[in-house]
Amino acid sequence: MHLAAISQNNASAGHNHLSIRSPKREDGAAVWKLVRETVGLDDNSMYCNLLQCSHFASTCALAEMDGEVVGWISGYIPPDHSDTLFVWQVCVSEKARGRGLARQLITAVLARDVCADVRRVQSTITKDNSASWALFGSIAERLDADLTRQAHFRRDDHFDGLHDTEFLVTIGPFEREALAIRSAA
Repeated sequence: MHLAAISQNNASAGHNHLSIRSPKREDGAAVWKLVRETVGLDDNSMYCNLLQCSHFASTCALAEMDGEVVGWISGYIPPDHSDTLFVWQVCVSEKARGRGLARQLITAVLARDVCADVRRVQSTITKDNSASWALFGSIAERLDADLTRQAHFRRDDHFDGLHDTEFLVTIGPFEREALAIRSAA
């Protein structure tokens, strides 16, 4: 299964045209701007976003609405865990919220050929990030997979007391064949 882009036309429901695709290096600045404008997200350097949009484009996705970047997921397959997609960051503009776009972005990446061996999704989430907990809970439910969590980067041990503990969230294992069926539901 290969999904280069997902396109939704919700004009009849009063929504603008929304499409999901792989990023390209020219998207780096727009991604950087979206992340900086989103309250609560750690902003990276523009150079980091340029690398994500070029070197890691196959495991990242962006959403556009009428030509404007309104959603972003950055992820990668860790070198020692070819069965895992690690989701680094998920970002949805206020203009595009309420459409399940974050889940659609993750699903679009999982559907790509590069993720053919992926049976787990991981991310790190702080205890108080209710939106991310809800997102990853809904993904686990749709994939009919377990969700586990454990402290991963601890406030005092890894962040020098400057950032809340990040919990490693793991969804899976899940069956790849069920991905398309459950994602459409």
